[in-house]
Amino acid sequence: MCVSSDEYSSFAALELLAAVSQAVMPVHIITRLRLDAALYEPAPGRTPNTMGRPRLKGARLPNLEQVLVDPQTQWQTIKVNRWYGEGERQVEVSTGTAVWYHTGLPVVPIRWVLVRDPLGKFESQALLSTNQEYSPKQILEWFVRRWQIEVTFEEVRKHLGMALLRE
Repeated sequence: MCVSSDEYSSFAALELLAAVSQAVMPVHIITRLRLDAALYEPAPGRTPNTMGRPRLKGARLPNLEQVLVDPQTQWQTIKVNRWYGEGERQVEVSTGTAVWYHTGLPVVPIRWVLVRDPLGKFESQALLSTNQEYSPKQILEWFVRRWQIEVTFEEVRKHLGMALLRE
């Protein structure tokens, strides 16, 4: 599994996500997802004697910006351990599965998790996992854990004078 804080929002990211999740030894990625990403239902089953290419995707789903403000959205409250150095924190999540698609690029099945703070201290954000079986709590806790690693690297650079390879 790989966790990234960067938004895999470019078209190259779709190719990367598809490649690593379809490998012989698949790598599951958890990362941010743009709130305006084009998400779709999976392609419907092919009917017998149908000609032409099989469909890659189903109907377009509302983007996550719309889901965020929709009063019909069902939210679940979960407790997340080690919330960015604060300890335990309650957040609200909504989740679903979809395929992320853009013309000419591979279809990537994902689980999306929309996260909002009932206290209003941080902006709502969306995460994705290429493993649709992970729970929203698992996805969120793994995503938050990457913060400890980033802080460690920053402190090493700051206190020990270690530089990034690109510097």
